[in-house]
Amino acid sequence: MRTLERTPEQRELGAAVRSVLARHPGAAAWAPLTGRVGAAALAVPEEYGGLGCGSAEVAVVMDALGGALSPVPYLGSAVLTVGALVAAGDAHACARLLPDLAEGAAAGALAWAERGSWEPSALRTRAVRDPARGWLLTGAKEYVLPGSGAGVPEVVLVFARSAAGEGPGEGGGGGALSLFRLTGPPAAWRIRSTMDPSRPLAELALDRTPAALVGAEGDGERILARVRDLGVTALAAEQVGAAARALEVTVGYAKERVQFGRPIGSFQAVKHRLADMYAAVENARGLALAAAAADAAPDPAAAAGSACGEAYSWVAGEMIQLHGGIGITWEHEAHRFFKRAHGAARLFGGPAAHRERLAARLDAALGPTGAR
Repeated sequence: MRTLERTPEQRELGAAVRSVLARHPGAAAWAPLTGRVGAAALAVPEEYGGLGCGSAEVAVVMDALGGALSPVPYLGSAVLTVGALVAAGDAHACARLLPDLAEGAAAGALAWAERGSWEPSALRTRAVRDPARGWLLTGAKEYVLPGSGAGVPEVVLVFARSAAGEGPGEGGGGGALSLFRLTGPPAAWRIRSTMDPSRPLAELALDRTPAALVGAEGDGERILARVRDLGVTALAAEQVGAAARALEVTVGYAKERVQFGRPIGSFQAVKHRLADMYAAVENARGLALAAAAADAAPDPAAAAGSACGEAYSWVAGEMIQLHGGIGITWEHEAHRFFKRAHGAARLFGGPAAHRERLAARLDAALGPTGAR
């Protein structure tokens, strides 16, 4: 039976990450996290220079990053990009790209969402094979988690529809979904400001941009499903870490803020709200730990994605309310948690989309006679 308790090694990893984040605030933490702690190497197989760990160790890092609201590109590079390469099973691409990603010598980005949606049915980017130039991609991608700077990351992976397979494809997209790596500069790469300044998102435009196929043509649906579960599981851990820190800050404020001659934390109404926040955080923590322990299996990942996003958003809102007038000011720390909460809740489809995926799999498992 799997335990949801972290191992001593995982607790040491979390302490090491938090120590780096305390000494190197902001984006400056990326170099020591990858160089000294080896955080970017956790999910990389040992044969490609990594540590061969799983989602449980990645979740430890994401939890710590969430508590610090860190802007480092761990989710986009060490989780999504690495996860896509490993899931594709392309030994040549893995041997060429994973060692640099593991060391932090390169950063990666996975271009996935289109037309305001993370669903595979929304993807319209086309891949055509030119006899002289090889694969060429044309399309536009949104919500790309960028690398460690404003420029195009060293490794950019793109999901696109190739000519493999028959029929119009799910949702009328046409062609089968495949994974590609850009081998030439895109037509445009724009970093867009978002509600959460600690997590900018990029837009990618492709106009017959050269690319190389990663994995088997037509295998993109399977790869994308795995990457989505990895991303949702990692994000759930980040959301729990951030929610726990928001609760900690709010409890500290409730002990210090005096009203009517006593700390506001001594009032029963405030105690009840803090207790509800604690219950929400711990419930979300259990689901996040279960998803990580299951190595981002589809059902636990969807359950964690559904609960953790909503719990963090609610806790962040309560944080602002319990800070009173000062919490409403845009510059207060509470708004940083609020912005991250509502930005993160939209990544990879959001809680409602995760519940729909979970319900669809449950319906498929039960079959037509399941309800009876």
